[in-house]
Amino acid sequence: MTIRAVVFDFGGVLFDWSPHHLYRQLIPDAERRQWFLDNVCTQAWNTLQDAGRPLAEATRSLVAEFPQHAQLIEAYYGRWPEMLKGPLEEGVALLEELHQAQVPLFGLTNWSQETFPYAWEHYPFLRRFRDIVVSGQERQIKPDAEIFHTALARIRVHLPDIAPDELAFIDDHQPNIVAATALGWEAIHHVEVGGTRRRLGELGVV
Repeated sequence: MTIRAVVFDFGGVLFDWSPHHLYRQLIPDAERRQWFLDNVCTQAWNTLQDAGRPLAEATRSLVAEFPQHAQLIEAYYGRWPEMLKGPLEEGVALLEELHQAQVPLFGLTNWSQETFPYAWEHYPFLRRFRDIVVSGQERQIKPDAEIFHTALARIRVHLPDIAPDELAFIDDHQPNIVAATALGWEAIHHVEVGGTRRRLGELGVV
């Protein structure tokens, strides 16, 4: 088996994104903040926007459900850039190393189509990718198999005869690793860059 391309997830691999970066400012008490993010602006709610639901609709519906938290809910997307602390330097360094080695690079990210343009505008290293599949644009989302099929089809525009087992897929979320592996991709569970680099070395990529 030869790995012919590497596919990167973004959050937790290349970007330090967390609602806590914003809500530490808005809810200083850690216990209250965690309750709010576990019960109001939840990850499950955010995932619906990553799957394509408009941000305004999502905000409106949640404010109707929790009117006492209206200002905090509206801040989630109103101040969304403050959740994106910035790049994870070691992950970006790995990306740059692969780019310098002329390894074809692709992105596969769960991300709202309305917030992704901010990242594209502010982080030039995203230009290293030949193509990026953004869940919100496709209205598909990891770990569903459908978005992996979409990504493979888009990769084949550049590498027409590539097989799933010739792709190394780097993601920090275990369910996505399970899904990719089931489809024949060589999936690497990203915990820290050293471990990911070692696995890429074992695969003959770096």
